[in-house]
Amino acid sequence: MIILAGIVLIQHDHLTSVSIMTVLLGLIPVLIVAFAYPLGNRKMMELYEGRLDAYQRVLGMTLASLPFWLILSLYGFSTVGAPSFTQTYQTIVVAISSGGIATVLFFMATDMVRDNMPKLAAVEATQSLEVIFALVGELLLLSIVFPSPLALLGLILVMVGMTTHSFVSKNVVQTKNEKSVMHMNA
Repeated sequence: MIILAGIVLIQHDHLTSVSIMTVLLGLIPVLIVAFAYPLGNRKMMELYEGRLDAYQRVLGMTLASLPFWLILSLYGFSTVGAPSFTQTYQTIVVAISSGGIATVLFFMATDMVRDNMPKLAAVEATQSLEVIFALVGELLLLSIVFPSPLALLGLILVMVGMTTHSFVSKNVVQTKNEKSVMHMNA
């Protein structure tokens, strides 16, 4: 709910100029990714027990999500047409910096602490800083308009929500592990 409230505040300035469908098309994917990204990484670490390195996990998650991206691309092309040069350029910048470099570094960090739940939660919480880096990058490289104070408050709420989610997930996993150990000892 904290993440959702943050996203609403970020998008508040645009709510008067776009339809509710457009808002939902932006909101729903962000909500899904906020939970699916760290869960997908954890699940791959759990299933493959260290047999896949960060690059292989990034490739696996990319390939697994490819059908979704193809459907989304076809929908966009059929409803709006081909992207402009500017959109293509911006997509390439995001794909290389966030999708390539940041994701591999994030997965490498999670590999280093995968057996230590408190440290894993702390590493996962750092992904909330990506919001700040993305904003600074867009301001410097893409010349976007500086966000309003309300949008900045929304950014802070998204980061707080992502950090809280990581630490709550850590506590849930830790509690399950402790119960499992107690059950085995009984």
